Amino acid sequence: MSEVIVELKGAVKEYVNGSLRVTAMRGIDLSINRGEYAVIMGASGSGKSTCLNILGCLDRLSQGTYKLGSQDVSDLDDDELSEIRSKRLGFIFQSYNLIPQLNVLENIEVPLFYQGVPESQARVQAEKLAKRMGLGGRLKHKPMELSGGQQQRVAIARSLVCDPILMLADEPTGNLDTKTGHEILELIDELHAEGKTIVMVTHDDEIAHRAERVVWFRDGDIISNDWNGAAST
Repeated sequence: MSEVIVELKGAVKEYVNGSLRVTAMRGIDLSINRGEYAVIMGASGSGKSTCLNILGCLDRLSQGTYKLGSQDVSDLDDDELSEIRSKRLGFIFQSYNLIPQLNVLENIEVPLFYQGVPESQARVQAEKLAKRMGLGGRLKHKPMELSGGQQQRVAIARSLVCDPILMLADEPTGNLDTKTGHEILELIDELHAEGKTIVMVTHDDEIAHRAERVVWFRDGDIISNDWNGAAST
């Protein structure tokens, strides 16, 4: 039986600005199994990015529950959520979110620094991942000295360094040319084949067909949750 590692139940997210109240998620239920590769799709304002922020413990539910692994993270405070993000989650962003003053190895090491991992051990882990990402000749380069594809490879290595239970990707090829984007997607395919659990927000149908499941959002609701990758509208 598959192990459920992500479970949203009755998940509601509302944003209030003065007298204006916007409901971005309308009581959705969603579960993700260990080792699954799922993509979230939908038009702008459909709720897909809000859902990713909730899954990444970057935002809190207004109502409902969120379990990550066996832990209910719905009511954790900011410090506890920060610890969850640093130890159990890996993030890959469209804009890479690298620290410009740090080189490749140092950027990969950042999550380990916050966990108090000894510098020598962190360096070994970071170098191993950098080489796996094809960055062995770029270890001392800073982000501005790298191509977009190389920067995204650094970001992927950083997301892996703490062996996360869940990897979250937000339009990871959005800033890349077609060839480089395909290379990054192939790398993500490899990680999935090794057993990584991946949830990705995308607007790209081609990416959707690489995943095991497509979750379609519309107006804060899930309108399709298709296991064979043939998303309906």
